[in-house]
Amino acid sequence: MRAITVQDRDAGIGGLTLTELPHPHAAENDVIVCVHAAGFTPGELTWPGTWTDRTGRDRTPSVPGHELSGVVTELGYGTTGLTVGQRVFGLADWARNGSLAEYTAVEARNLAPLPADVDHTTAAALPISGLTAWQGLFDHGRLTTGQTVLIHGAAGGVGSLAVQLAREVGARVFGTGRADDRGTALELGVDTFMDLHAERLEDIGEVDVVLDVIGGEILERSTALVRAGGTLVTIAEPVTVHPTDGRAVFFVVEPDRVRLADLAQRLREGRLKPIVGAVRPLQEAAAAFAPEKRTPGKTIIQVAEDK
Repeated sequence: MRAITVQDRDAGIGGLTLTELPHPHAAENDVIVCVHAAGFTPGELTWPGTWTDRTGRDRTPSVPGHELSGVVTELGYGTTGLTVGQRVFGLADWARNGSLAEYTAVEARNLAPLPADVDHTTAAALPISGLTAWQGLFDHGRLTTGQTVLIHGAAGGVGSLAVQLAREVGARVFGTGRADDRGTALELGVDTFMDLHAERLEDIGEVDVVLDVIGGEILERSTALVRAGGTLVTIAEPVTVHPTDGRAVFFVVEPDRVRLADLAQRLREGRLKPIVGAVRPLQEAAAAFAPEKRTPGKTIIQVAEDK
């Protein structure tokens, strides 16, 4: 089968190549998925799991990409809850070969059924961003109706979904980003948008929850905005500075079949809409990791045509 692989850690994006790999094997509780569409995170070439397995052993050549949508073609021993021929979407394991391949092995519990009226391209943009937004806002941030939330990167993959989810529960939403993100963020439902390059972050005032995807100086400055009893949540880096009278949480998104199914239902009902940007074929995946220009929305790799 065809797959995008990496083998040289020092080569970075230049080490991404289109190669032929053996068909994957379905271990216990696995399924084999014929991948129709895949998503990736540009920074994942720096993640330890891209290069080593859970015991720390080198596992290259490895296949990046951890979001997928496709069709189940094979069941491993003991696998329940899914059937051959079923449309599914979800997350590939962090320390196993991922989704930038024609076929991949995935733990069944990491996947949810994909409704027939949701296309694979849209579904592939949902798993990491959607679960991260939900877990950040509600599982860790404990956001509730009537509270205020500051969402950094409000027009990005995670931020755009977080804005929609926060608005749905009745929260007041502040969003940040670049100047050319303003229109998108306001269209998504942000009450107030702030250009981080031209406006003072501190002018927002206190909020109940901060959802950070940037890290660094922005993360540190955001701690002062968390009101007493509030929460700073970040996916960018471990927290070193904490709010004076609040909580600070760094987390890595976790698979959740039930929540994936809920997000898909919201999408079907028009209550949630991922922003899909460029859609590129598998042979252009390497170039997609380092685009020549910034494009709005999440880039999706189309691996197989929808039947």
